[in-house]
Amino acid sequence: MSRIRYNLAVNKTTAYTRSAVSLRIDLLLRAEVNFQKEVQKEIEEKGGEAEIRQWNVADYKACESAVKDIVKTHGSIDILVNNAGITKDGLLMGMSEADFDSVIDVNLKGTFNMMRFVSRQMLRQRCGRIISMASVVGIAGNAGQANYAASKAGIIGMTKSAARELASRGVTVNAVAPGFIETEMTAVLSEEVKKASAAQIPLGHFGKPEDIAKTVAFLASDDAAYITGQVIQVDGGMVI
Repeated sequence: MSRIRYNLAVNKTTAYTRSAVSLRIDLLLRAEVNFQKEVQKEIEEKGGEAEIRQWNVADYKACESAVKDIVKTHGSIDILVNNAGITKDGLLMGMSEADFDSVIDVNLKGTFNMMRFVSRQMLRQRCGRIISMASVVGIAGNAGQANYAASKAGIIGMTKSAARELASRGVTVNAVAPGFIETEMTAVLSEEVKKASAAQIPLGHFGKPEDIAKTVAFLASDDAAYITGQVIQVDGGMVI
């Protein structure tokens, strides 16, 4: 049974999708206990196995310790999905150093930390899949999100560099760049804002969490064995 790691703020739809193909899933969740148990229960009901672990992905030593513990307990890590992310939006001229640093620390440094330690194990195994969550904002930019855009653009650059470094040992490294997706974050937008946003998308509507989940599942599968160093945009054509 393969093992898959999900980071902070896990996309539970992705976890459910992957659980359907007999994976043991380690969930790294920052959410409340009830939500953690809900995700774990639903994965197990779908025939998968799940364990809940918690640590701060921005903490280098904590990531090192956690990865060592997982390998010691289960022997391998075959798939890593970096999905930790926060936003602290604001115009560049008014953005505080703390708001810039915190977004970079979680989104970019957190991704580096996990890739750094998991990749060592995957090199020993001579196989593995690393998938990181980027964003179309990291490709096209967005007013009021200089820190977030920088973190996601950094993930894209790191993905391409790591892909070149790890390919000779059978490890693929890719990123997924979502556009507007129907989540709790977009649900709070006014109907006017939603309509204006959808008008910028050639397909004319927001995507669903399943669109991201299935893309991640594909990149983690044997069907994507010859794909590495790529950024897959799941945005309805918003950024072409």
